[in-house]
Parts: sequence; structure tokens; C-alpha cells
Amino acid sequence: MTNPTEIPPLNSLDYISYLDENGRIPDLLQGQIGVYAIFNQDKILQYVGYSRDIYLSLKQHFVRQYQGCYWLKLQTITRPNRTILEEIKAAWIAENGSIPLGNAEDEILWNHPIQVKPLMTAEEKIAYENNDEIGQEKLLKQVARRVEEQILTQLQERGLQEEIRFNPKLKSNGLLDLK
Repeated sequence: MTNPTEIPPLNSLDYISYLDENGRIPDLLQGQIGVYAIFNQDKILQYVGYSRDIYLSLKQHFVRQYQGCYWLKLQTITRPNRTILEEIKAAWIAENGSIPLGNAEDEILWNHPIQVKPLMTAEEKIAYENNDEIGQEKLLKQVARRVEEQILTQLQERGLQEEIRFNPKLKSNGLLDLK
């Protein structure tokens, strides 16, 4: 793809399974630059994004919103060009007829680290409120580890066979994001 007039219609592209037969995000996407559309199990568009490394972005999205990640459509380009990437993204969203939830009210869920504070139990919330700053950091780290275990279990149940490593430095801030 060399110029913006060559934007392929989203409906002209083939669906690609988010996870291959080995439970992995397709390796051939590593280091690929382009635009991708993510669809749920019913092939309803959930999110359109672009990246300098589609593989890493898809991995992040899967960890954050695995329940909406079943199918992909994508267009790669050879060199990073934000204008072209944004034009393709806008064209695909327009073709969809409505803005996908992942690009609207659910954008934070698709593009930002997982916040564990809202996932605290009632007991954890009380302990958090009754602790000093150091105690709060320790508690956030514990909650992050608990939520991380739940996420990893859910991802395995979904069939993911990739290694997932969360950034340990973010856990004491109550955040989960891939390393």
C-alpha cells in the first residue's frame, strides 16, 4: 500500500482468527505496521486501531478485552505514516456505520492499563482506606496479583497459549499492563 487512495474496504478483507490453532496470536504480525479491526465472536466490530507493531497491540488488547477478540481484519503498510493509518482507520469506522464501542465509551478499556482498584473486594477497600501510603501500595500490589491470576486463568480458558508477563513495577500503583 503506497497511497491513501488504495484504502481497501473493510468488508473486502478476509477474517483472520485472533488465535491460531496453537492458541497464539499470528506470529507473522510481529513488527508489522498497519491498521487492524477487531471483531467479537459474532463478527461485530469492537475496535479499530493502528500500530507500529500490530502483534504487540493485539496482545495488549487481548489481555484487556479478550471477550471481544475473536476475529481480525487488517491492512499493513511498509513504512510508518500516521496520516495513511488514520485515514484507513477513519474509512473503516465510517464504513461500519457507527463508532465501535472500543473507539468510543469503552476506549479506556481497550487502550489503557487495567486498573485494579475498582476490582477490590469490600474487605480490601476497607483495608485500603485504613492504611498509610506504604500499606496502600502493598495492598494494591496484592490486589493486582489476585486480578492477574484471574486474568491469566480466563485467557487460558479462552485458549491462549502465549506467555503473558505483566510489568511488576506498575502493580504497586494498582495497574496491570504487559511488560
